[in-house]
Amino acid sequence: MILNNTIEEIKMLEQNVNLSKFVSVIIPVFNDAERLKICLLALEQQTYPKNLYEVIVVDNASEEDIKSIVEQFDQTVFTQELKTGSYAARNQGISLAKGEILAFTDSDCIPSTSWIENGVKTLTSTPNCGLVAGRIDLFFQNPEKPTPVELYESIAMDFPQERSLKKSHYGVTANIFTFKSVIDTVGCFNDTLKSGGDMEWGQRVFAAGYQQIYADSACIGHPARYSFSQLHQRVARIVGGRHDRMMNTKPSFKEIGRDLLDTFKPPFRSFYRIWSDEKLHGFNQKLQFTGVMLFIRYVTISEKLRLYMGGKSKRA
Repeated sequence: MILNNTIEEIKMLEQNVNLSKFVSVIIPVFNDAERLKICLLALEQQTYPKNLYEVIVVDNASEEDIKSIVEQFDQTVFTQELKTGSYAARNQGISLAKGEILAFTDSDCIPSTSWIENGVKTLTSTPNCGLVAGRIDLFFQNPEKPTPVELYESIAMDFPQERSLKKSHYGVTANIFTFKSVIDTVGCFNDTLKSGGDMEWGQRVFAAGYQQIYADSACIGHPARYSFSQLHQRVARIVGGRHDRMMNTKPSFKEIGRDLLDTFKPPFRSFYRIWSDEKLHGFNQKLQFTGVMLFIRYVTISEKLRLYMGGKSKRA
């Protein structure tokens, strides 16, 4: 009995120590004032001790008034980064962070009330932990009637954090935790990238020998894109990020040719998967899904050609 009480006391002591670390939450934002306010309201209601975290909002040259939103929240710090790109903005936040622990999310995300607490617990209770990737739940504007784009995103373009960690050794920056000391060891994000910088950074963390852990309990909500214009922006950004990463390796003509061939390859296998996917209910949903997939093909091909003709990748 005495031994059991002692073990419980040790566990409580360890938990209190874990929850005594100062956390800096870093949020890049570009023209997203309305959703940023919702995100900051959620961060104001965290179960983590109020005196042990700060929120750093990095305005990435927005045309909207971001500063006036930030000033409504006592624990929130406003700063700016004029270099285009969310990774440049995150690096600016890192440079100002006071926390031993860094947490990253995006302006359109809604953290659960225990997001910081559960992320910190997972990070600090895992030996040699370099990265914690939390759960990301997509939600629709109208759950009863998702748009074709929302339907596509929920099935084909979601955020499988656990699978990404296991297969590709990274988590998306909409929901990750790390130590400042890990940043000091492996470096900041690659600010030349418009997309995919979270993958590039996460793989550096893995290569440095750190553990990477998925935390289902550290959850945020993320809105699915609902319009074709929003989807166009996302696809163009992803294509641009992949193109930039490939060009940074100085590819041969053969590699460029293979990339173009892959881009123009007919999506017969994708068509088969659509019409046999049990998540799609009925002919109408399958038809909608096919239409969105063809739209993505169009954007991917046109964007890839634009980039190879000398165009610049688009910002996040």
